[in-house]
Amino acid sequence: MDDHHKRVIETALLCAQEPLTVADITRLFAEDVVGAEIEDVLLDLQQAWHDKGMELVHIATGWRFQSRLSMREYLDRLTPEKPPRYSRAVMETLAIIAYRQPVTRGEIEEIRGVAVSSNVMKQLEDRGWVEVIGHKETIGRPGLYATTKQFLDDLSLTNLQSLPILEDAAPMAAAEQLGQAVMEFDASATVETVIELDENGQEIIQIDFEETTEEITIEITETTEEVPLESEDKTDEPK
Repeated sequence: MDDHHKRVIETALLCAQEPLTVADITRLFAEDVVGAEIEDVLLDLQQAWHDKGMELVHIATGWRFQSRLSMREYLDRLTPEKPPRYSRAVMETLAIIAYRQPVTRGEIEEIRGVAVSSNVMKQLEDRGWVEVIGHKETIGRPGLYATTKQFLDDLSLTNLQSLPILEDAAPMAAAEQLGQAVMEFDASATVETVIELDENGQEIIQIDFEETTEEITIEITETTEEVPLESEDKTDEPK
Protein backbone atom coordinates (compact mmCIF):
# COMPACT_ATOMS: atom_id res chain seq x y z
CA MET A 1 0.00 0.00 0.00
CA ASP A 2 1.18 3.55 -0.71
CA ASP A 3 1.51 6.34 1.82
CA HIS A 4 -1.95 7.70 1.00
CA HIS A 5 -3.64 4.42 1.96
CA LYS A 6 -1.61 4.25 5.15
CA ARG A 7 -2.65 7.80 6.03
CA VAL A 8 -6.31 6.93 5.48
CA ILE A 9 -6.08 3.90 7.78
CA GLU A 10 -4.20 5.87 10.43
CA THR A 11 -6.77 8.68 10.35
CA ALA A 12 -9.69 6.25 10.56
CA LEU A 13 -8.19 4.55 13.59
CA LEU A 14 -7.52 7.87 15.34
CA CYS A 15 -11.06 9.11 14.71
CA ALA A 16 -12.94 5.86 15.38
CA GLN A 17 -14.98 5.67 18.58
CA GLU A 18 -14.78 1.89 18.61
CA PRO A 19 -12.01 -0.57 17.68
CA LEU A 20 -11.83 -1.35 13.96
CA THR A 21 -11.41 -4.84 12.52
CA VAL A 22 -9.54 -5.59 9.30
CA ALA A 23 -12.94 -6.06 7.64
CA ASP A 24 -13.99 -2.57 8.82
CA ILE A 25 -10.83 -1.04 7.38
CA THR A 26 -11.32 -2.66 3.97
CA ARG A 27 -14.56 -0.68 3.62
CA LEU A 28 -12.52 2.54 3.62
CA PHE A 29 -11.48 1.88 0.03
CA ALA A 30 -13.52 1.57 -3.15
CA GLU A 31 -11.04 -0.82 -4.70
CA ASP A 32 -10.45 -4.35 -3.47
CA VAL A 33 -7.85 -4.47 -0.73
CA VAL A 34 -6.28 -7.67 0.52
CA GLY A 35 -6.58 -8.23 4.28
CA ALA A 36 -2.92 -9.23 4.50
CA GLU A 37 -1.93 -5.81 3.12
CA ILE A 38 -4.00 -4.07 5.78
CA GLU A 39 -2.43 -6.17 8.52
CA ASP A 40 1.02 -5.19 7.24
CA VAL A 41 0.04 -1.52 7.39
CA LEU A 42 -1.27 -1.94 10.94
CA LEU A 43 2.03 -3.47 12.03
CA ASP A 44 3.91 -0.63 10.32
CA LEU A 45 1.76 1.95 12.13
CA GLN A 46 2.28 0.14 15.40
CA GLN A 47 6.02 0.43 14.93
CA ALA A 48 5.83 4.06 13.80
CA TRP A 49 4.06 5.01 17.05
CA HIS A 50 6.29 2.97 19.38
CA ASP A 51 8.01 6.04 20.87
CA LYS A 52 4.94 8.30 21.16
CA GLY A 53 2.40 8.92 23.89
CA MET A 54 -0.23 6.98 21.95
CA GLU A 55 0.03 3.36 20.88
CA LEU A 56 -1.82 1.18 18.38
CA VAL A 57 -2.98 -2.03 20.05
CA HIS A 58 -4.75 -5.17 18.86
CA ILE A 59 -7.54 -6.17 21.24
CA ALA A 60 -10.41 -8.64 21.20
CA THR A 61 -12.72 -6.55 19.02
CA GLY A 62 -10.17 -5.03 16.66
CA TRP A 63 -7.46 -2.35 16.51
CA ARG A 64 -7.47 0.98 18.33
CA PHE A 65 -5.23 3.84 19.40
CA GLN A 66 -4.97 4.48 23.15
CA SER A 67 -2.76 6.46 25.50
CA ARG A 68 0.19 4.68 27.05
CA LEU A 69 0.21 3.86 30.75
CA SER A 70 3.10 6.24 31.26
CA MET A 71 0.84 9.10 30.17
CA ARG A 72 -2.01 8.32 32.55
CA GLU A 73 -0.69 10.31 35.51
CA TYR A 74 -0.62 13.45 33.34
CA LEU A 75 -3.99 12.86 31.68
CA ASP A 76 -5.60 12.28 35.08
CA ARG A 77 -4.81 15.89 35.97
CA LEU A 78 -7.36 17.00 33.39
CA THR A 79 -10.13 15.40 35.44
CA PRO A 80 -10.24 16.21 39.19
CA GLU A 81 -12.36 13.15 40.01
CA LYS A 82 -10.53 10.25 41.59
CA PRO A 83 -10.97 6.96 39.70
CA PRO A 84 -13.64 4.78 41.35
CA ARG A 85 -12.40 1.72 43.17
CA TYR A 86 -13.64 -1.84 43.55
CA SER A 87 -13.30 -3.84 46.74
CA ARG A 88 -11.10 -6.86 47.21
CA ALA A 89 -14.08 -9.22 46.95
CA VAL A 90 -15.16 -7.78 43.59
CA MET A 91 -11.66 -8.06 42.16
CA GLU A 92 -11.19 -11.57 43.55
CA THR A 93 -14.49 -12.68 42.05
CA LEU A 94 -13.55 -11.20 38.68
CA ALA A 95 -10.14 -12.89 38.81
CA ILE A 96 -11.66 -16.29 39.63
CA ILE A 97 -14.08 -16.02 36.72
CA ALA A 98 -11.31 -14.89 34.37
CA TYR A 99 -8.93 -17.72 35.24
CA ARG A 100 -11.41 -20.55 35.98
CA GLN A 101 -14.18 -19.88 33.47
CA PRO A 102 -16.73 -21.17 32.92
CA VAL A 103 -17.46 -21.26 36.64
CA THR A 104 -20.60 -21.31 38.78
CA ARG A 105 -21.33 -18.98 41.65
CA GLY A 106 -21.06 -21.91 44.06
CA GLU A 107 -17.57 -22.71 42.75
CA ILE A 108 -16.54 -19.09 43.22
CA GLU A 109 -17.78 -19.23 46.83
CA GLU A 110 -15.85 -22.45 47.44
CA ILE A 111 -12.62 -20.85 46.21
CA ARG A 112 -13.08 -17.59 48.14
CA GLY A 113 -14.36 -19.24 51.32
CA VAL A 114 -17.32 -16.85 51.70
CA ALA A 115 -20.64 -16.45 49.93
CA VAL A 116 -20.65 -14.11 46.94
CA SER A 117 -23.26 -11.42 47.36
CA SER A 118 -25.68 -10.63 44.54
CA ASN A 119 -24.37 -7.06 44.59
CA VAL A 120 -20.88 -8.25 43.60
CA MET A 121 -22.18 -10.20 40.63
CA LYS A 122 -24.44 -7.32 39.59
CA GLN A 123 -21.52 -4.90 39.56
CA LEU A 124 -19.54 -7.17 37.26
CA GLU A 125 -22.50 -7.83 34.97
CA ASP A 126 -23.50 -4.15 34.82
CA ARG A 127 -19.93 -3.24 33.92
CA GLY A 128 -20.15 -5.72 31.06
CA TRP A 129 -17.21 -7.80 32.28
CA VAL A 130 -19.01 -11.10 32.98
CA GLU A 131 -22.07 -12.89 31.68
CA VAL A 132 -23.89 -16.22 32.00
CA ILE A 133 -22.99 -18.35 28.97
CA GLY A 134 -24.87 -21.50 29.93
CA HIS A 135 -25.93 -23.76 32.78
CA LYS A 136 -24.09 -26.61 34.48
CA GLU A 137 -25.87 -29.97 34.20
CA THR A 138 -26.22 -30.59 37.91
CA ILE A 139 -28.83 -30.03 40.62
CA GLY A 140 -30.45 -26.64 40.12
CA ARG A 141 -28.62 -26.08 36.80
CA PRO A 142 -26.60 -23.11 38.13
CA GLY A 143 -25.44 -20.47 35.67
CA LEU A 144 -21.93 -20.66 34.25
CA TYR A 145 -20.11 -17.32 34.35
CA ALA A 146 -17.46 -16.23 31.87
CA THR A 147 -15.79 -12.98 30.90
CA THR A 148 -16.85 -10.92 27.89
CA LYS A 149 -15.12 -9.21 24.98
CA GLN A 150 -15.75 -5.95 26.84
CA PHE A 151 -13.58 -7.30 29.67
CA LEU A 152 -10.78 -8.08 27.22
CA ASP A 153 -11.10 -4.66 25.57
CA ASP A 154 -10.97 -2.82 28.89
CA LEU A 155 -7.80 -4.69 29.80
CA SER A 156 -6.35 -4.17 26.30
CA LEU A 157 -6.13 -7.91 25.72
CA THR A 158 -6.55 -9.80 22.46
CA ASN A 159 -7.76 -13.06 24.03
CA LEU A 160 -7.83 -14.97 27.32
CA GLN A 161 -4.41 -16.41 26.60
CA SER A 162 -3.08 -12.86 26.97
CA LEU A 163 -4.03 -12.72 30.65
CA PRO A 164 -1.07 -12.31 33.04
CA ILE A 165 0.46 -15.66 33.96
CA LEU A 166 -0.32 -16.43 37.58
CA GLU A 167 2.64 -16.76 39.90
CA ASP A 168 0.28 -17.45 42.80
CA ALA A 169 -3.05 -19.26 42.48
CA ALA A 170 -4.60 -17.28 45.35
CA PRO A 171 -7.60 -15.18 44.24
CA MET A 172 -6.08 -11.95 45.56
CA ALA A 173 -2.83 -12.51 43.68
CA ALA A 174 -4.84 -13.00 40.49
CA ALA A 175 -6.85 -9.84 41.22
CA GLU A 176 -3.66 -7.82 41.62
CA GLN A 177 -2.31 -9.05 38.31
CA LEU A 178 -5.51 -8.06 36.52
CA GLY A 179 -4.96 -4.51 37.74
CA GLN A 180 -1.89 -4.15 35.56
CA ALA A 181 -4.06 -3.28 32.55
CA VAL A 182 -6.22 -0.27 31.74
CA MET A 183 -9.58 -0.24 33.50
CA GLU A 184 -12.24 2.46 33.71
CA PHE A 185 -14.12 1.79 36.92
CA ASP A 186 -17.85 2.24 37.51
CA ALA A 187 -18.24 5.22 39.86
CA SER A 188 -21.43 3.75 41.38
CA ALA A 189 -19.60 0.64 42.62
CA THR A 190 -18.65 1.77 46.11
CA VAL A 191 -20.33 -0.72 48.47
CA GLU A 192 -20.52 -4.48 48.54
CA THR A 193 -22.20 -7.06 50.77
CA VAL A 194 -20.28 -9.94 52.31
CA ILE A 195 -22.10 -12.90 53.83
CA GLU A 196 -20.18 -14.70 56.58
CA LEU A 197 -20.83 -18.46 56.84
CA ASP A 198 -20.36 -20.79 59.79
CA GLU A 199 -18.88 -24.31 59.62
CA ASN A 200 -22.19 -25.69 58.37
CA GLY A 201 -22.42 -23.14 55.58
CA GLN A 202 -25.15 -21.14 57.33
CA GLU A 203 -25.28 -17.36 57.18
CA ILE A 204 -23.96 -15.68 60.33
CA ILE A 205 -24.30 -11.99 59.60
CA GLN A 206 -24.52 -9.63 56.67
CA ILE A 207 -22.75 -6.29 56.62
CA ASP A 208 -22.03 -3.46 54.17
CA PHE A 209 -18.74 -1.67 54.06
CA GLU A 210 -17.16 1.27 52.28
CA GLU A 211 -14.49 0.79 49.70
CA THR A 212 -10.83 1.15 50.57
CA THR A 213 -9.14 4.51 50.29
CA GLU A 214 -6.35 2.80 48.37
CA GLU A 215 -6.77 3.05 44.62
CA ILE A 216 -6.88 0.25 42.08
CA THR A 217 -4.98 1.97 39.29
CA ILE A 218 -4.08 1.04 35.76
CA GLU A 219 -0.53 0.18 36.79
CA ILE A 220 -1.04 -1.87 39.93
CA THR A 221 -4.05 -2.97 41.94
CA GLU A 222 -4.03 -1.69 45.49
CA THR A 223 -6.52 -3.30 47.89
CA THR A 224 -7.19 -3.43 51.57
CA GLU A 225 -8.51 -6.03 53.94
CA GLU A 226 -12.30 -6.22 54.16
CA VAL A 227 -13.92 -4.56 57.15
CA PRO A 228 -13.55 -6.85 60.21
CA LEU A 229 -16.63 -8.29 61.86
CA GLU A 230 -14.99 -7.75 65.21
CA SER A 231 -11.74 -6.11 66.19
CA GLU A 232 -9.78 -9.37 65.95
CA ASP A 233 -11.72 -11.29 63.26
CA LYS A 234 -11.90 -10.69 59.50
CA THR A 235 -15.03 -11.09 57.40
CA ASP A 236 -13.25 -13.33 54.91
CA GLU A 237 -12.73 -16.09 57.50
CA PRO A 238 -12.63 -19.47 55.68
CA LYS A 239 -15.61 -21.75 55.98
